[in-house]
Amino acid sequence: MSILHFFQLKQAFAQSTDEIDKIIGKVRPSIGILKDDAINASGQLTGVMTLLNSLLKVVFVIGGLWAFFNFVIAGYGFLSAGGDSKNIAKAWDRIWQSFVGLLFIVGSFLLAAIAGLLLFKDATAILQPSLGTQ
Repeated sequence: MSILHFFQLKQAFAQSTDEIDKIIGKVRPSIGILKDDAINASGQLTGVMTLLNSLLKVVFVIGGLWAFFNFVIAGYGFLSAGGDSKNIAKAWDRIWQSFVGLLFIVGSFLLAAIAGLLLFKDATAILQPSLGTQ
């Protein structure tokens, strides 16, 4: 398959596609980028984009679980402080650090949605990329 067949420009030139292939040469798409299996029937991206999207989701879930774990540990430390101001301060610091971490996670989703809305007029354009089937 030549690059002209890919872009369907063969009617734009007076030469036949064989003559153009001699001049330009055949361009092969990169593996997993322009292959037919890179886009499924509903227009959703597969391959590298799906992998990156899944990795980000896993990182955010792990971050949320870590924050929850820190809240539980900080709550236990707060309850077992026994009135010691140093232990209470450590527990409050851990609670605030967990809260700030959750704000970063939620804020990154919010910024991605706002950027997608401003740039692509779709809030999920960055969070769930897909190619239109139109």
